[in-house]
Amino acid sequence: MDRRSEPNRSAIYATTLVAFLAIAGIAVVDPILPAIGDAIGVTAWQVELLFTAYIAVMAVGMIPATLASGRFGFKPVLITGVSVVGVAAILASFSDTIVQLSVLRGIWGLGNAMFFATAMVVLVNLAVDREWVVGLFETALGLGFAVGPLIGGLLGEVTWRLPFFVCGVFMVLALGVASRKLREPANRQPPVRVGQIFATFRRPAFIALCAVTAAYNFVFFVVLGYTPLFLKLDIIPLGLAFTGWGLGLAAGILVIGHRLAHRIGAVQTAGVAIAGLLVCMVLFATSTGTAESLVVLVLAGLCMGMANANLTDLALGLGSSDRRVATGAFNLVRWGAAAPAPIISGKLAEHSPALPFWVGFGVLAVGVLVYLAFAHVMAAGYGERVLWSRWNRAAAGAENTAEEPVGETY
Repeated sequence: MDRRSEPNRSAIYATTLVAFLAIAGIAVVDPILPAIGDAIGVTAWQVELLFTAYIAVMAVGMIPATLASGRFGFKPVLITGVSVVGVAAILASFSDTIVQLSVLRGIWGLGNAMFFATAMVVLVNLAVDREWVVGLFETALGLGFAVGPLIGGLLGEVTWRLPFFVCGVFMVLALGVASRKLREPANRQPPVRVGQIFATFRRPAFIALCAVTAAYNFVFFVVLGYTPLFLKLDIIPLGLAFTGWGLGLAAGILVIGHRLAHRIGAVQTAGVAIAGLLVCMVLFATSTGTAESLVVLVLAGLCMGMANANLTDLALGLGSSDRRVATGAFNLVRWGAAAPAPIISGKLAEHSPALPFWVGFGVLAVGVLVYLAFAHVMAAGYGERVLWSRWNRAAAGAENTAEEPVGETY
């Protein structure tokens, strides 16, 4: 499709830029997690509170943010979210205790809930080509995850407080872009009701997708939240390591994810991605050196990018026809399942550094089993087929043929 036929390109690119700045602001924290623990004097699981508080509030905040967007419009909610993140990030740079940091990260998560509940819906409603705009959004997230750790590593070498402050500056820039360039979709939609969001979970294909996504996102934040502590690198090398992960994530989205989906379908591509990530969990757990772990980190990013490129699109296709409802319901599951992963990983690491990865493997293995059992349901709801469903039909056809009598004698 010719992108010049998109009438709202300026608003689409502005929203995508805000997404990039928001994710880069989140990702600056990764390389400084060990430094925060050393500076404040807390254990691994207490440091992981910075992730868990953020994600938990973000998950819970998805519903009121979705309801608010229906009542007040997308732009006011998105701008409020960006403002909240900016204030929380700047205040975090002046914190002295893990409790203060965790509370501010929770407020940060509320702001991000406002952003994520609205940004994707704005993009999809403004665009003619949904697949392009979803890919654009996910690519911005991948690049944000790539650039953020590099900035965090460089600035964190000075002090762990500086990346938080710079994140606040990013949000001020995002606020300027959002207030000037963002626009509401032309068709104003009626307010969303809470019952509509939970009614989405009556759809079997959507439930199956959510179960797989819950397992996947738990593991996503085992990697993102715990691996910085597991690698035991200095701040700048750790920033470079997660830049490599972010580049793998972006490549999985931009180069592989959608292209593979065109060949084998979005459902089967998501299956390939989570199977690859399952292997990465084993490789992390059995890693014998830092170099090996770094290679696995980039491979995990590639698999995560492939998954992200397709799970969001599947949620929009299998959920409610109202994209606000589908996005709200999906994000509730996505972030709700991710919330306990960092703090669980921190506690498990007290017994064995590899144990969080083995637990992640177990959780994702359950997701893989659900996928194998219900992929055909998701594919049917999305207008696709999976290979093994054809095998099943062929086997059933052969069985029925074998049971037919060749002849009767009386």
